[in-house]
Amino acid sequence: MGADKAFLEFGGRTLLDRAIEVVSEVCDGVAIVGDPAKFASHGAVVPDLYPGCGPLAGIHAALRHSLADLNLVMAVDMPYVSPELLGFLFKTAAETSAIVVVPRTARGFQPLCAVYRRAFATPAEAALKAGKYKIDPLFARVAVRIAEEAELARAGFSESMFFNVNTPDDLRTAKP
Repeated sequence: MGADKAFLEFGGRTLLDRAIEVVSEVCDGVAIVGDPAKFASHGAVVPDLYPGCGPLAGIHAALRHSLADLNLVMAVDMPYVSPELLGFLFKTAAETSAIVVVPRTARGFQPLCAVYRRAFATPAEAALKAGKYKIDPLFARVAVRIAEEAELARAGFSESMFFNVNTPDDLRTAKP
């Protein structure tokens, strides 16, 4: 992207500010996983315990920091995620003992818009120590409740909600 995605402007505010606002509508506490020096002005910041190891390391750090059993994880670069979708995922998580509640669309799992129980930190840490940084393979090791695309559609959510801003073209074509 040539810039930190968190600070890219989308609809008159940064992607980070938008993500914090959306998550705050359904969560009592919000923490950012990242560099404390970069994000300190935005609230609670949790540093990666395994820096440079990708999103799995961020999930791990968040879960190790959290006191809550159910933890929403959402990437900053998902500008179409709604509070209603997040509420749906939390409600689904509260109704199951699964370690992870993760949406799955035609594009696959959406692990960066999912609810994780703190217990997921243990297999995440084992994977990180083994140099394995992919999230999806860990789903075979724990109880997972998948919110399939048809279920999401019945609840009023479309695959487009999981759109990621990964390139300058994505940012240009995205509509606030």
